[in-house]
Amino acid sequence: MKRDYYEILDVNRNATQEAVKKAFRKIALECHPDRCPGDQEAEERFKEAQEAYAVLSNPESRQRYDLYGFEGLRGQSGFADFGFSNFDDLFQDLFDSFFTGRGGRRTRRSSRRGVRGNDLRYSLRVSFSEAFSGADKEITLTREATCPECGGSGAKPGTRETPCPQCRGEGEVYIRQGFITLAQTCPACRGRGKTVGDFCPSCKGRCRVREEKKLTVKVPPGVESGVRLRIEGEGEGGIEGGGPGDLYIDLEVESHSLFRRDGKDIYLEVPLTFSQAALGAKMEVPIPEGRETVHVKPGVQTGETMSLKGKGMPSLNGYGRGNLYLVFSVETPTHLTKRQKEILSEFEQIEEQKNNHPRVQGFIEKVKELFRSRE
Repeated sequence: MKRDYYEILDVNRNATQEAVKKAFRKIALECHPDRCPGDQEAEERFKEAQEAYAVLSNPESRQRYDLYGFEGLRGQSGFADFGFSNFDDLFQDLFDSFFTGRGGRRTRRSSRRGVRGNDLRYSLRVSFSEAFSGADKEITLTREATCPECGGSGAKPGTRETPCPQCRGEGEVYIRQGFITLAQTCPACRGRGKTVGDFCPSCKGRCRVREEKKLTVKVPPGVESGVRLRIEGEGEGGIEGGGPGDLYIDLEVESHSLFRRDGKDIYLEVPLTFSQAALGAKMEVPIPEGRETVHVKPGVQTGETMSLKGKGMPSLNGYGRGNLYLVFSVETPTHLTKRQKEILSEFEQIEEQKNNHPRVQGFIEKVKELFRSRE
């Protein structure tokens, strides 16, 4: 399975376009084939990062991916499909970095803003019927929430915070490796840029507390396995005034005992008796919302289909429905009575005179021709 694009670039889902670009640039500097000739692992990582950046650097494709995951990108292939125009600028920036050791200007931060909470994922199974009609599903989350006593600061109320002496309030320290300068999270303040005198008694300086919360997830009609729903603000709580993360629901639709799904279309295998197939029949078949009366034409063969238009799954975007296809299968009778055998024997004699089996006759003629060619 593919890795999540945000995970590949090591950014959170609320990352700005500049942050996405910076993350890709960092991986490219480390793994570009020109920097790591012959390193297959580095080359694969670079290609993986290219694909992730191709999607996340374009607002339209990023929105589809955030809402529906890889399913939302179905039909898209290659970077050109997304219409990216910023690859040229980015690779020029990388070119400069390879030969000068400088990757653009760094703006010194005068103060560190609040940190947004982490996004959460939840796997949710829904039945075939719930995927067809939509449903409200209740889930229970155990998550880290912003501490209500200190408001996510980690400090005891009334305690003053001072800038971290090691990073001077920036939250990052810089290490030079050869001609490249790397930024790392400050180990002293863990990226906060501040130190506190007394920790909050509730969260012990962690800025968050563990909580259990029940939520109702609205599953829209037409979903299928792989669709991802986003619930804004229901992830982990932020710290130091940062907003909460988002909750992403990964859906898995259970299989049905009768229906087989292919996108918006549904397939139903309908067994027929010998007489129903030969004479035709009027019968009721199940559909997702009830039942439907159909007329089976005389002489139907195994594998033939009948389409019930507009009786399939609803479209996820709310426009129209797929079709329901009846796939017929003729069942040969077994355990015949003496009378049934007599009737079928008489029927077979008449069939030889009428030649009502053109496919059988055609097969026999081909077999005869094959045998004659071998003589």
